[in-house]
Amino acid sequence: MQYGMIGYHVPLERFPDTYNGQPLAAAALASQKRHMALYLMGVYGDEDSRFREQWQATGKKLDMGKSCVRFRRLDDVPLEVVGEAIARTSVEELIAAHERAHAR
Repeated sequence: MQYGMIGYHVPLERFPDTYNGQPLAAAALASQKRHMALYLMGVYGDEDSRFREQWQATGKKLDMGKSCVRFRRLDDVPLEVVGEAIARTSVEELIAAHERAHAR
């Protein structure tokens, strides 16, 4: 749990050099007042268009911010697309993206 969300993180033992001292998030699930939100850090940036195309190919409506997918019911989520998006982002890629975003 982090920030009130169920999450999957890179442990600090593996990558301690985060900008805020917290474990680097890979994916998280939050329940908001009017929707649930799935945060997928691996689809932020370059992977965004691939993820969008795969989601839209299922015929389900996509309500997405930068890395946040909002939905009301689990039936609204193509789980195979989400699973593939999480699986195709390695820990090394996630760390590299974090380092590029926070380069000094």
